[in-house]
Amino acid sequence: MLMKNIVLKDIYSFFAENQLMSLQPGQPAPKFTLVSSEKKEVSLSDFKGKKVVIHFFPMAFTGVCTTQLCNARDDFGYYDGLNAQILGISVDSPFTLAKFKETLNLPFSLLSDFNKEVSTAYGAIYEQFVFNLKGVSKRAAFVIDEEQNIIYAEVLEVATDLPDFNAIAEIVK
Repeated sequence: MLMKNIVLKDIYSFFAENQLMSLQPGQPAPKFTLVSSEKKEVSLSDFKGKKVVIHFFPMAFTGVCTTQLCNARDDFGYYDGLNAQILGISVDSPFTLAKFKETLNLPFSLLSDFNKEVSTAYGAIYEQFVFNLKGVSKRAAFVIDEEQNIIYAEVLEVATDLPDFNAIAEIVK
């Protein structure tokens, strides 16, 4: 068990330090399966044939994250009408995300990347965040096309910045 933990830590550190996973439009989206706010497994492949808008956010119940997800909620009808699925991803637990979803009345699932693998694969992870917290999702937005390729990628270094919602809406059209 100790050896497995050392290897996982080394892999995580390597990707976090080298940012090798900086994703660009045209690349295949990293596949994933995560536990949702409904406590069910959700995979990117579940949405093949639809566009997927993924919003990574640092932490539930914080000001800017609430604004980000409320903007996505308020635009939900637009995306739904274009056969696009919105997903939110953070490193919070599925239980925390369930309460956050309920509190904000979100019509889309929030996915728990508690093990930080998906945030790392998408290049959306802070090695160190506020209060010396390690491995917190960066605020980021990706649009995945019907064939599961990235068509929009925005990873924000400053946690108080918001994704470009107009650019996301334009690319989903």
